[in-house]
Amino acid sequence: METFESLVRAEFTPKTTFLNTASNALLPARTVAALDRAARLRAEGGALDPLYADVEACRAAYARLAGVPVERVAAGASVALFTSLVAASLPPGAEVLTAEDDFTSVLNPFHARGDLKVRAVPLEQIAEAVRPGTALVAVSAAQSADGRIADLDALREAARQHGARTYVDFSQAAGWLPVDGDAFDYSVTITFKWLLGPHGAAFLVVPKDFGDLMPVQAGWVAGERPWESCYGPVADLARSARRFDSSPALFTYAGLRASLTLVEEIGIDTVRAHDLALADRFRAGLAELGHEPVPSPGSPIVSVPGLGRLQPELAEKGIAVSDRAGNLRASFHLYNTAADVDRLLDALSG
Repeated sequence: METFESLVRAEFTPKTTFLNTASNALLPARTVAALDRAARLRAEGGALDPLYADVEACRAAYARLAGVPVERVAAGASVALFTSLVAASLPPGAEVLTAEDDFTSVLNPFHARGDLKVRAVPLEQIAEAVRPGTALVAVSAAQSADGRIADLDALREAARQHGARTYVDFSQAAGWLPVDGDAFDYSVTITFKWLLGPHGAAFLVVPKDFGDLMPVQAGWVAGERPWESCYGPVADLARSARRFDSSPALFTYAGLRASLTLVEEIGIDTVRAHDLALADRFRAGLAELGHEPVPSPGSPIVSVPGLGRLQPELAEKGIAVSDRAGNLRASFHLYNTAADVDRLLDALSG
């Protein structure tokens, strides 16, 4: 039986100290191989049925990860696309509660409507800010900029008490933080970060009754029998969340299927323990150097105020991190090691 170490080392061969999963993940070797097979299939003129099967396999894998029936998972291309779908479901004048400086894809479609009341509060206050008349609370489970984790239990309870719907973005969490798709009205994630996939895929979990969503973006893939919905209006929408699908980037899903298989093989709990241990090692090292990161306990994303200016210098040394709003952001995932953490700390100490 393969150990965590042997499995990970067989899949990843980074040529840099890559501490930037919060931007995008490294691709596993099996994913690269799957992408190559998909490209060769197109180049050789083979039938694309296996690639469409990959889409459904990915949908089922994410349903397992989120703990919901596969019929409640829609497949699309981006968080912004699905946020737009949620935004379109709201009546004029509805109040949307958001966290200050959350990621744009979670926010902008509500602002773009022009006829919604969008209210932003500090992340730590979002649960207590839900009030009578709040129609929807939209928030990231983990903040992109600094890794802070929303109190989702408190948010869910506050929304329930006031009759508000909830929309949670797990893009910076799915893959290391357990996802409870039943806990919220709608939840979404992209897959090119902690789920190790290529760019171009996203999943939306909807209620069994679809909530207030209308399939305003429905194309041929949203039909109950897609290949019979290619011309004219879609007469028979899918009787599942597939009615909210957008036409899939087939190569992406071919690779993603392999990535999700690896995530399932290793297990979210194992990944989480590994990632958080490295983040805590980095926090401890920062304290010894006299630096204080943005408080983000229990998160593999660590953001250090004032050090973002060092990102180009670190890149020259082969250390990949991000500069976010002047902060140095390091993020740790299963392919990272204690030696990676120590190399970054050594570079910062110099």
